[in-house]
Amino acid sequence: MAIDEQRGDVPDVTWRVLDIRDPLLANRISDVDVLVHLGTDESLDTDPAERRRYNLRAAQTVLTACAAARVRRVVLVTSAMVYGAAAENPVPLPEDAPVAAEPDTGMVGDHLEIEALVRRSLRSHPGLEVTVLRPAALVGPGVDTVVTRHFEAPRLLVVKGCLPRWQFCHIDDLVSALEAAALGKVGGVVAVGSEGWLEMDQVEEISGLRRFELPAALTFGTAQRLHRLGVTPAPATDLHYVVYPWVVDGASLREAGWKPTWTNEAALRELLELREGRHAVVGRRLSGKEATITAAGATVAVIGTAAIVRAARRKRRT
Repeated sequence: MAIDEQRGDVPDVTWRVLDIRDPLLANRISDVDVLVHLGTDESLDTDPAERRRYNLRAAQTVLTACAAARVRRVVLVTSAMVYGAAAENPVPLPEDAPVAAEPDTGMVGDHLEIEALVRRSLRSHPGLEVTVLRPAALVGPGVDTVVTRHFEAPRLLVVKGCLPRWQFCHIDDLVSALEAAALGKVGGVVAVGSEGWLEMDQVEEISGLRRFELPAALTFGTAQRLHRLGVTPAPATDLHYVVYPWVVDGASLREAGWKPTWTNEAALRELLELREGRHAVVGRRLSGKEATITAAGATVAVIGTAAIVRAARRKRRT
């Protein structure tokens, strides 16, 4: 059974047409034993305030309705980004590592707020079982994030003094992890990702892309200015997730006998195939003309970013 505002094209599914933010949701799930909530807007193109309102209202309604309808188990998906990305992070992070991400207007902030709703719901409804899956950087058809756009750039940005480690989670593996959670094989907070991680040298070898280094202050200062001007879709804090490590250890799933079918290498290769024909700098998708300008390499990309800032300032003045 599936719930959405309109019927989908998935075969052998009974559809119940309803906005998941509708308080009447409880009446429509009275016969449901386990509910998997996937109705989250993660589009980089949605107004951040509107997206936040939608995501929080949807999660709150689902949790409240499930408690009222005596649904036994709820499964939600956030992101391993809630652990935060930092130069000093251990590799890998244990599942019970503290949530250290910085609240912001991007999707990380949404995930933090949703997990806060879960904690409040567990206190208010102690009989409700809630499992939260935190996938590593998602890869697969239809996935469009700050991380996937990072690989649409002409060069891979790194900050001086620290190299990222790369871990991915293919959506096929996320689906199988959701199945394990729905069946009660794992519970609580569950990290999901391919085994191990890729070093920067491996990423460069697989992708054919080369790195360029910038000081951290320049990197994040420029990204913040671009975001304030409305040029880039994500706040500067989201850039932490492409320059600092946030690899996770999926101990719960491993102990339950679950294994990912995608390696980090295979997931990266699929990401690279899916990015064909797309170009981005600092998470901003470029037009054909802009892509031609930045294709020459890292130096030109930085100059192009400065040009974007100047153009945005001129537009504001006029």
